Amino acid sequence: MMKKLLTIALIALISIPAFSQLKFGLKAGVSTSSLSMATLKTVTSGTTTYTVDALTTAKYGFHGGAFLRLTIFGIYVQPEFLFSTRSNEYTVKNVTAATPSEVVKQNFNKLDIPVMVGFKLGPLRLNAGPAASLLINTPKELINSDGFKNMYSRMTIGYQAGVGLDILKTLTFDVRYEGSLKKYQNQIENATGTKFNLDDRANAFLFSVGLMF
Repeated sequence: MMKKLLTIALIALISIPAFSQLKFGLKAGVSTSSLSMATLKTVTSGTTTYTVDALTTAKYGFHGGAFLRLTIFGIYVQPEFLFSTRSNEYTVKNVTAATPSEVVKQNFNKLDIPVMVGFKLGPLRLNAGPAASLLINTPKELINSDGFKNMYSRMTIGYQAGVGLDILKTLTFDVRYEGSLKKYQNQIENATGTKFNLDDRANAFLFSVGLMF
């Protein structure tokens, strides 16, 4: 019995390359993202109080990088390594000084590593998978005051899901939705060390085109 199992396993390992395909590719595209925040946030340090609210209008970003695609029996795994840019905008108001509201824009540069798993239906593809995101810059402070400082999650985990289209086994197109599994990407800490969670969660639609080799 053990001999038969070993023989079957050996045949399977030998035959996998005949039915598998490994491709390398380059891709680039744009994203449109929006920020969801449940309620207006109030942050206080000493006698100074600010309110912070997220603007929910769509923001645009860029992404580009490389990917590998391993296909076996129509099922494929595709890890990607992408540089991406995103931006968030908040309305910030000093309530204590009764000053006008200020719109603060924060730019995020990140290394995104999605790992997509999917299957092919002719030229069409359906895929989904986890996506890790590593922040590689320091965005602008939301509150320009010595009593407050911003704190960011350097690594966040989310997911992507969508559809793709391959043309002539060379051109590849993708449309995906990206969601975050973690809130509190952005926190504000006051002078006494109290942290205020902004309860923000970014979602995005991604559009990309690539070349496979």
